[in-house]
Amino acid sequence: MKYNIVKEDIVYKDFFKIKKATILHDSFEGDTQIEVVRECLDRGNAIAIILVEKDTDSVLLINQFRYPTITHPGYDGWLIEIVAGCMEADEDPIECAKREVEEEIGYTIANMESMGEYYSSPGGSSERVHGFYAEVNSTDKKFKGGGLDAEQEDIQLIKFPISEIKNALKANTFKDAKTIIALQWLLLNK
Repeated sequence: MKYNIVKEDIVYKDFFKIKKATILHDSFEGDTQIEVVRECLDRGNAIAIILVEKDTDSVLLINQFRYPTITHPGYDGWLIEIVAGCMEADEDPIECAKREVEEEIGYTIANMESMGEYYSSPGGSSERVHGFYAEVNSTDKKFKGGGLDAEQEDIQLIKFPISEIKNALKANTFKDAKTIIALQWLLLNK
């Protein structure tokens, strides 16, 4: 199936970029084509990494305030998540993951394993997430963590017992999609 971008404009550019495009694409009906107008939150690429601290039998999670969540009744803005972050242009995903782990929770990582790639919300966002898994020990915490002051981050490290993950998922404890994906991957693969 083929497509053609007829027109594409940047309609907003600040921390995020929003594009608006007119696209002509093939139809499942055969020789016909469909012309659509779509908007896209152009987020670029990101990393997400689930870390298991072997000597404490815990998953290392973070707690931080997420402004967009307060638009929904009953949410206070605080989310428990895995470490994640946006990649710089042309940045290697593995190097980005190592940097984000040091910034957010202060650990160094020797090796990591790919969990694959996925789109976080392909109906409206271009963000492609590179997922990773790594194991550390408590002695691998070499830096303060807590996020970058320059980005006004305030991040709390949470050591969540692996033995409690399944029940926490059943209880809908986690509200962040990348965290749910990573925890389910962990249960299926490790």
